[in-house]
Amino acid sequence: MNLDNIQILIKELLSEIGEDPNREGLIRTPKRVAEAYQFLCSGYTKDIEQVLNDAIFTEKYDEMVLVKNIDFYSLCEHHLLPFYGKVHVAYIPNGKIVGLSKIPRIVEVFSRRLQVQERMTQQIADTLDKYLEPIGVAVVSEAYHMCMMMRGVEKQNSSATTSAMHGIFKDDEKTRNEFLNLIKIKNV
Repeated sequence: MNLDNIQILIKELLSEIGEDPNREGLIRTPKRVAEAYQFLCSGYTKDIEQVLNDAIFTEKYDEMVLVKNIDFYSLCEHHLLPFYGKVHVAYIPNGKIVGLSKIPRIVEVFSRRLQVQERMTQQIADTLDKYLEPIGVAVVSEAYHMCMMMRGVEKQNSSATTSAMHGIFKDDEKTRNEFLNLIKIKNV
């Protein structure tokens, strides 16, 4: 990511929307915006195998592993406006488990890219499926989209929910319902 080029573009954008990029309050804005986008799009520079960092372990555990209420922030690829919310991730091991902290890190990798919620949800599920080869994976993402809240339909209280189910979560209604019921339970 070339921060100098982004600063030039932001300065031009400020001019195009009718602002004076040399105004005191805006002089450093191009630099701040470039640095913000570097952070907000940092998922492009992350490698999943490095994120997992050999934290996959052999284990005979065969019950559901659930990490829920993982906060995420992303940018809608259609308007470059934020969407944010929570992701709930479950898997049923098939001889391999992953360090629990790696699940939010996987969410972070995919949320820190220009995204649509549907793809992000699927990418999280596909990644766990690929590296753990579990009996099943389930991911539910719940989000508020500023592109719907600030512009367009301007529906401030609307949210979107997406899911990706693999293996037993897709094929077995009882297992899927157990997961969906568990993510409804409030934290203590």
